[in-house]
Amino acid sequence: MPELPEVQGLVDFLRGRLVDDAVAAVELASFTVLKTFDPPPQELHGAIVTDVARHGKWIDVDADGTHLVMHLARAGWIRWYDAVPATVARPGKGPIALRVRMASGAGFDLTEAGTKKSVAAYVVRDVSSVEAIATLGPDPLADDFDRDAFAALLSGRRMQIKGLLRDQSVLAGVGNAYSDEVLHVARLSPFAIAGSLSEDDVTRLYEALRSTLRDAAAAASGRPAAELKDAKRAGMRVHGRTGEACPECGDDVREVSFADRSLQYCATCQTGGTPLADRRTSKFLK
Repeated sequence: MPELPEVQGLVDFLRGRLVDDAVAAVELASFTVLKTFDPPPQELHGAIVTDVARHGKWIDVDADGTHLVMHLARAGWIRWYDAVPATVARPGKGPIALRVRMASGAGFDLTEAGTKKSVAAYVVRDVSSVEAIATLGPDPLADDFDRDAFAALLSGRRMQIKGLLRDQSVLAGVGNAYSDEVLHVARLSPFAIAGSLSEDDVTRLYEALRSTLRDAAAAASGRPAAELKDAKRAGMRVHGRTGEACPECGDDVREVSFADRSLQYCATCQTGGTPLADRRTSKFLK
């Protein structure tokens, strides 16, 4: 799933190509992708793109005050064209969910791999009318998100820290992959209880959160959209690297599996050398 750094990379990429160009057409190729009906997509036609922004994991294309906002879900992506194919995107079995044509002839497809269709697009006049955006927690890279603000989010919460980092209503933009990375850098168990962390733990976690996301976003910025997925995988320390050597201590990277996802961690760096047990058979380490 694209997370804050990759979404920021896509936003930077699109901003540099869409701003000051006019939307020529929005073509729907999925019956389910568009979640709104007023205003209609046609309201974007002829509008000049003034900005492309990010809200957590959401992409926001602002065209003269009408916003096309998109969420890539687990398997969505942006496919850019310097010259959009002449064929009209129509509902079918392919990966294209939505196509945007620009007056310059350039444009992009919103695509989704697989059969589970979760990618979403909204056309709105006010992005806060999208409930999932209105209820987002603070952006961890915002200038005003300091250590005290982060500590306040953790205080009193009887929630495992891995889950808290992934909760978009608590913190916007972090998902399964970067929560693994942040916790490895912070040397914390994924199942430590947020409200029970020491002051030193909180400071270490805050610094790991900011530095990991900032560095990944910087690495993504300026890359073509087609390169961002591979760049993300190449930059992972533990996520997706089960059985490989931890880059810090050389121990094997371990995994805990769930029904729809898995997490990776280093026992030596994060849990005092004791492997985490599978939730289905025993209690987690704290």
